[in-house]
Amino acid sequence: MVTITRTGGAFPVLILRSWILALILLLLVAIFPVQSRAAGARQHDRKTAHAPHQSVDKSDAPQDASKADHTRMAGMQNGSDVMSMHPENFEQEIVHHATDGTSAQPDSTPAPMLMTTRGAWSLMFHANVFLVDEQQTSSRGDDKFFSTNWLMPMAQRSLGPGVFTARVMLSLEPATVTDRRYPLLFQQGETAFGVPIVDGQHPHDFIMELAALYDLKLGEKSLLSFYFAPTGDPAIGPAAFPHRASASENPVATLGHHQEDSTHIASDVATVGLTYGMARIEASGFHGREPDEFRWDIDSGKIDSWSMRLTLQPGKDWSGQYSYARITSPEALSPSEDQARMTASIMYNRPLHDGNWASTILWGRTNSLQDHSIFNSYLLESTWRFRTRNDVWTRIENVTRSNELLLGEQPLPSNFQEEPIGRVQAYTFGYDHDFDLVPHLASALGAQFTAYGVADALKTIYGSHPLGVAIFVRLRPFAGMER
Repeated sequence: MVTITRTGGAFPVLILRSWILALILLLLVAIFPVQSRAAGARQHDRKTAHAPHQSVDKSDAPQDASKADHTRMAGMQNGSDVMSMHPENFEQEIVHHATDGTSAQPDSTPAPMLMTTRGAWSLMFHANVFLVDEQQTSSRGDDKFFSTNWLMPMAQRSLGPGVFTARVMLSLEPATVTDRRYPLLFQQGETAFGVPIVDGQHPHDFIMELAALYDLKLGEKSLLSFYFAPTGDPAIGPAAFPHRASASENPVATLGHHQEDSTHIASDVATVGLTYGMARIEASGFHGREPDEFRWDIDSGKIDSWSMRLTLQPGKDWSGQYSYARITSPEALSPSEDQARMTASIMYNRPLHDGNWASTILWGRTNSLQDHSIFNSYLLESTWRFRTRNDVWTRIENVTRSNELLLGEQPLPSNFQEEPIGRVQAYTFGYDHDFDLVPHLASALGAQFTAYGVADALKTIYGSHPLGVAIFVRLRPFAGMER
């Protein structure tokens, strides 16, 4: 195991920043008026739906839930009855907007949040905060204390014949992830100040999403949706890794991030979607260049890239998607190189008596339109929550890596040509347990272990069996039974 070494004043400063973040989250939880029984009723309804022979004592049904639903339904016109705190179909799950961009998860997926109403407005607050100590073996391994996090307030109301939603997603990772990276063996695909980030994952932008959404019900089974975001998520890929239920307890990114969902923070996004029954087709335009190293600002650029996504939702527990994108000049180090990206995924969520089981199978593929080099990534991840306060999970990946890893973090030679050199596997297993020390704040202590399979071309640098261990505290606001 790598010996932990802390240099200079960075470590105490990071601890201070991380605990300030935790205190901010605690303050938001304390001041946010919570309708906990209303939020919890959604999970209650799902459980009873999967246990039809179980008797239910109607005298204990949450009265606040019906009141909150009535408030959210007030003012809806022309049959646009899609605002619901307890989605019963695909249209209602879309308008629920509990994930990033316009992506979808199974209707039965829990959505931990705080919720209240102010007049015609429904106000929601989602968040996920990890305080992590990562240690890794191998000559390329590193150790670091950092925090990965996101906070998402959202406001929603009926407006005219449809539903208007305003949403902002923030991350303090520019402050809680120093040196513009945290350790992640075999990760690649980002740059900072003209140098590739290798064996590390970049922090998210402070403003991950700033979006306005409008959903208009056209008929009994049809919905027309619009999404506009100076910074947001176009219609490509499934829900990004920070927001997937199957990855909810894993504090770090996927190795296939840049083949699967790296566009979840893109500039100048416009999306239109049409839903009919269990099917939805979407088209997006956006600026293709990935965010630069200045993570506190909002990047911008002309709409020069596009994507399309087909989503199928055959029942409450399943969701599948296929998407295709043409992305113009995504990488700063290869400005003349455009990219074609394809993804396909299947998600499954099974509500259980005292938890749920969420899983994702995902394939991502990028193809350089300049030299036709192809990179594939395959992912299986699954999280099982049991006895309310316990989570176990796994993430298994098989990804193509390039010769950029051989060079490390240094400027690329002028004649450098990136090309695949082999495949790397990552096998992660973890467990955490919730200790509810503060009302409406799920506070977990957990750990995960990752073993790697190394391509022959990389063994002289990384060794044959590098390992990684992460110990963390996870904080998440919740109400009712959706944790």
